[in-house]
Amino acid sequence: MKAWKKIAIGVGIAVVLAIIVGFTVHQSSKNVVTVQTGKVQRQDLATVVSASGEIKPKTYVNVGANAFGKITHLYVKEGDHVKKGQLLAQLENVQSSADVNANEASLQAAQTDALAADASLKTSEADLQRAQADYDRNKLDWDRAQSLYKDGLIAKSDFDSRKNAWATADAGLVQAQARVAQAKAQHDSADKHIAQNRANLTRVNDVLRKTSYNAPYDGVVTNLPVREGETVVMGIQNAPGSTLMTIADMSIITAEVKVDETDIVNVKLGQPAEVTIDAIPKKIFHGTVSEIGDNAIVRSSGVSTSQQATASEEAKDFKVVVNLTDAPLDLRPGLSTTAKITTATRSAALSVPIQALTLRSKDQIEQQNNSPGSVHAAAPAAKEVASKTKKEDDVQGVFVIRSKKASFVPVTTGITGTTDIEVLNGLKEGDEVITGSYKVLRTLRPGSSVKIDNTVPKKEEES
Repeated sequence: MKAWKKIAIGVGIAVVLAIIVGFTVHQSSKNVVTVQTGKVQRQDLATVVSASGEIKPKTYVNVGANAFGKITHLYVKEGDHVKKGQLLAQLENVQSSADVNANEASLQAAQTDALAADASLKTSEADLQRAQADYDRNKLDWDRAQSLYKDGLIAKSDFDSRKNAWATADAGLVQAQARVAQAKAQHDSADKHIAQNRANLTRVNDVLRKTSYNAPYDGVVTNLPVREGETVVMGIQNAPGSTLMTIADMSIITAEVKVDETDIVNVKLGQPAEVTIDAIPKKIFHGTVSEIGDNAIVRSSGVSTSQQATASEEAKDFKVVVNLTDAPLDLRPGLSTTAKITTATRSAALSVPIQALTLRSKDQIEQQNNSPGSVHAAAPAAKEVASKTKKEDDVQGVFVIRSKKASFVPVTTGITGTTDIEVLNGLKEGDEVITGSYKVLRTLRPGSSVKIDNTVPKKEEES
């Protein structure tokens, strides 16, 4: 065989071998999945519930109109500090003052009538005593006259005279008793008139007092929607009355926030919270949960579900009050705020990145040992951990890198931190778990060969 033929055959064989090797390498590389990974490590975790709301004083009162009338004086302005009992506003009180004066005069007249009735009663009682004495004396004379007349010792005219004297004394006694009874009735009537006039005076004094408004406690005027000369009205039935001002006790400041219904079950009294205020950026205030609402509030309308006649499928929140422990003195009610409430903590907890969690069916897990060379293929049945339609046979777990393959390990989780979640079993510290990409975790099958690439892609420079 000629030499050039041998060379041609050798080159042909080399080309064929190269094609076979290249095809084999290409097919082998098609079965390898590029993934990002993270380490199982121990760290301190904290579950935080975030909610928005506004700054409010712990104690505040809306001073509403208790009477109808025109404001004649406003003694404060918005932002003023007031003391308990300080006069805040005055309504016109001409009629109510006149009513008080009239009833005071009526009371004095009734008290004078009572004094006269008391004197008349004492006079009647004295007359009664005198009539009783006359009656007793004439009764004795009449009794003696009867004995003497029977023995013939006195004349008939003397006998009749004593009899008439006793009858007159008896009539006088009855008359005196009647006058006493009448005087007592007049005395009681005078007392009742005094009580009636005192009640009327109390009523008109109350009406007069309702034209003056005093501070119920030390605080700050945080709202003053009225002006001097305006007419205010009190509320009737479903119509609210006029609000003159709002007094707030700024010694205790709270953040009143609305917590989503899915998080409220984890919020408890006394839990710590970090509060940020939009008006005071880059500063964190601290507090504790002091109040948790029992009724859900419809998010769109702000109305409590207990006030609705029909059930609602809308999203709901619950009111939570956080007492601030380091609130600044110049804080104002109504400022927008966000509270981050720590509902659970773990020290040195074994944890993995949250995005490493995924779900796989029991059938897919069983294939892990039976098909160690499984390729990366779509798995529509696999669900994400956040899925709300988790099937009963779905298992929560993570993919661990073992011998350059993705091994699915079921895990039980504990509390959830900001970026990591606690694992209670199935993993050990230092294990390398697959954290991405999202598409890979969604479709990765147990047992697939993987290649680790944790380089961060560079962002394109802005032109």
